[in-house]
Amino acid sequence: MRQALILLTLVCFNSLNALAQGWTFARDSVEYVIDLPSATWRVVSRVDVHQHVEFVNGNDEANGYLRLTKILVDSEKTAADLFQSDEQRNLQHLPGYVVCNDGKGEAFRGYVSGTSFSYEYIRSGRPMAGRVYYLQLDKRTFYALRFTVAQDKLQSVREQMDFIARSFRLK
Repeated sequence: MRQALILLTLVCFNSLNALAQGWTFARDSVEYVIDLPSATWRVVSRVDVHQHVEFVNGNDEANGYLRLTKILVDSEKTAADLFQSDEQRNLQHLPGYVVCNDGKGEAFRGYVSGTSFSYEYIRSGRPMAGRVYYLQLDKRTFYALRFTVAQDKLQSVREQMDFIARSFRLK
C-alpha cells in the first residue's frame, strides 16, 4: 500500500511538473489561442503567399509538427467530407499512404469539438503518422490541426497532440 501511494505521488508530481512547463500561444495576427504542453514545442514561420505560423516539437519535425488552417465551406460539409477531400487532393499522393480505422473519424471534444482522422505514410524512407483534427466553429467554418510525427515517436507525442487540439479556442 505504501509503495502504491509513493508511486501515485511521483506520477502526480511529474504530471504537475510537465503542466507547469507548458505555455500558451497567442498572437495578434491569429484569431485563435492554443496551449502547448511543453517548452519543446516552438513556433516556426512559413511564408508562401501568406505568412503561416506552425509548430515543431524540438528541432526535428519527425518529433512532432503542427500546421493549422482555417477552412471555409460553401455548404454544410462534415469533417468526413473535408478529410475525404484532403485524401483526394493531398494524402493519397504520399508514398505508402494508408488510412487508419477505415477512414472513420473519432469524435473529439475540447473547447471546440470536432472529429479526428489518422493515417500513415513514408517520408524519406521513414514511417510517419499523421492525425488531422477538424474542429467545427459553425456550419461554414472549420479549423484543421494537422499533426505529423515519426511512427516510432507517436506513442510519446499522441497525448500532447490531443492536449493541443483540446486547448484550441478563439480569442
